Amino acid sequence: MTSSSLLSADFWKATAERAVRTFAQSLAAVLVAGATSLFDVDWPAALATAGLATLLAVLTAIGASGVGGRGPGITETTTRTRMDRRRRPGRPGRPEQPEGTPTAQGR
Repeated sequence: MTSSSLLSADFWKATAERAVRTFAQSLAAVLVAGATSLFDVDWPAALATAGLATLLAVLTAIGASGVGGRGPGITETTTRTRMDRRRRPGRPGRPEQPEGTPTAQGR
């Protein structure tokens, strides 16, 4: 397990998204499977089940952080946005261009 992946903001954003999604999915599964109406639901048990599933999702992300790509899962990778690309030195707001690429001024 590398500490750099655990300390990155991308890792924790993706892990938080996974935790919220897991909580919602497991709570929905318990509600659909166990009750005929929302008044018949054993809410403490449903929330405890969803909470345990969420905890396991977070622990899985932490355990898999040193394996595979840069994301919280073994096969996941985080994506970079357009703002994350390297900028060309001295030219703010424009992405870096590889050497030999024609520009409007260099043609």
